[in-house]
Amino acid sequence: MEIEKTNRMNALFEFYSTLLTEKQMNYMEMYYADDFSLGEIAEEYDISRQAVYDNIKRTEKILEEYEKKLHLFSDYIVRGELLETLKSYVNETYPKDTTIARYIEQIQEVEE
Repeated sequence: MEIEKTNRMNALFEFYSTLLTEKQMNYMEMYYADDFSLGEIAEEYDISRQAVYDNIKRTEKILEEYEKKLHLFSDYIVRGELLETLKSYVNETYPKDTTIARYIEQIQEVEE
């Protein structure tokens, strides 16, 4: 399993998990977050390994579709990059301005 794909699926899961069914949430969490194998998940739910695989693949597509339509994850990344650029600019241009620094801190708190 690719680390990048795992990281992306975990991120998309964080943003969109509440839009999934309970079964989809459980399989994805076990597979991606808890690193269970397909066989372990199948044994846990007393179903075939193929059924787990099919459900995970379908859920991956669903998560990608949600991201394609809603852009929550990509917008979060862009906001983070813009905030870092702003912080750098402010530190260089207005190093003693505590008001701007306080606003940046508040924005960071909201983003977390």
